[in-house]
Amino acid sequence: MRRALPVAVVISALAFRAAAQEAGWHYSPQGGEGDRAALGCAYGSDSLTFTCIAVRCEDDFTVGLHIHTSRPGGDEGRWRLDIDKDSHQIAASPDGSPYHARVEGNVDPILDGLRNGAVAYLDPLEGAQVSRNGISLSGSLYVINQALFFCAPKVPAEPAAGAAQAIR
Repeated sequence: MRRALPVAVVISALAFRAAAQEAGWHYSPQGGEGDRAALGCAYGSDSLTFTCIAVRCEDDFTVGLHIHTSRPGGDEGRWRLDIDKDSHQIAASPDGSPYHARVEGNVDPILDGLRNGAVAYLDPLEGAQVSRNGISLSGSLYVINQALFFCAPKVPAEPAAGAAQAIR
């Protein structure tokens, strides 16, 4: 019995790692992420070869879009993200998240496409290519909305000047 427990722990850890970059949309299994991030990975992704996009509620409650691949040389740099018939040129920089690079600038139009589109293709414009790049967007609306639930705009701490008088 004592030998079975360590073997079970190792097997479950390997199964968890394999599921970390499985194809489709799901909560991100990266350490410390809980349900604050949605991870969408390309068809055929596994724990060794993967191309994923993460939509994350950042520590400051802003929405972050991240690139997470197994590409040699890392994920920072310029990319083309095609969502159905829309093409987006994006730049990604390294950050402190468990993903490899965060997309810079306004990501709202991209998020709308990821939530409502059918398929996305992610291709680097420089450096090594990714071997898998087609990401199904089936189920992305639900998972992204759930992950970003707590990133909703917050009520201001102080009421507006006219609001205080209207309450009286």
